[in-house]
Amino acid sequence: MDILRYVAFSTDPSGGNPAGVVLDAEGVDEATMGAVAAEVGYSETAFAVPRPDGALDIRYFSPKAEVPFCGHATIATAVAHAHRHGVGDLLLHTMAGPVPVTTSARPDGSIVATLVSVEPRTAEIAEPDLAELLAALRWSADDLDPALPPRAAYAGAWHPVIAAARRDRLADLDYDMSALADLMARRDWTTVTLVQREADTVFHVRNPFPPGGVVEDPATGAAAAAFGGYLRALGLIDPPTVLTIHQGTDMGRPSLLTVGVPAHPSSGIEVTGTAVRIA
Repeated sequence: MDILRYVAFSTDPSGGNPAGVVLDAEGVDEATMGAVAAEVGYSETAFAVPRPDGALDIRYFSPKAEVPFCGHATIATAVAHAHRHGVGDLLLHTMAGPVPVTTSARPDGSIVATLVSVEPRTAEIAEPDLAELLAALRWSADDLDPALPPRAAYAGAWHPVIAAARRDRLADLDYDMSALADLMARRDWTTVTLVQREADTVFHVRNPFPPGGVVEDPATGAAAAAFGGYLRALGLIDPPTVLTIHQGTDMGRPSLLTVGVPAHPSSGIEVTGTAVRIA
């Protein structure tokens, strides 16, 4: 098995979010995928199987579990595929649904990829769940930004969105991993999206990922897509618009995610980023 290693949402291998990529996983069973993902040790490893029509069937495994959709591993897979086959359009068949991706080359030789998520959704978080979530995060209600109310957001996987009123609150991440993992398993949440709004379309984000055995994800494309859908659904932005998301800074792996939010309420959310191979 040819396991490639890429960093997504950065042009520097020391930044961004690492992902394992297998471009041809034909015949590889689920148990082997899980074992390989655990051995690679990144938050996600993507396993692609080419289809006769040129599309890819793709599955995503963290070191502990399979997830239905992963944005940073999608960007990494698209760039790896472009390095091998050339840039252009690519359709990925994920467990969450079809995800089209487009890759293009920049003048400096780097490759950028844009995915379009499945239709996003938002849902209320029950008060007992919210109280349990805040307790696991060791946050209080006073830490929250009332302009960005808590919701669960979906664009291929579910992520609760919790907004901090201050940047220093976001910077201080010290949560109960066991308690948060238990709650997220019961509610089928993939990561927790912790955000702080710097400007109308500029956000700082952190994503705890205890269900995958990862304390924090330095760049989370699936959560970014879900967050774009959340902002549109709640009327917190004026679409069409483009969001800039800074993630990974507080953990020393700065990442940049560009999120395009179309005006139509059922349109998928666009997530754009670069990826580079790790030697």
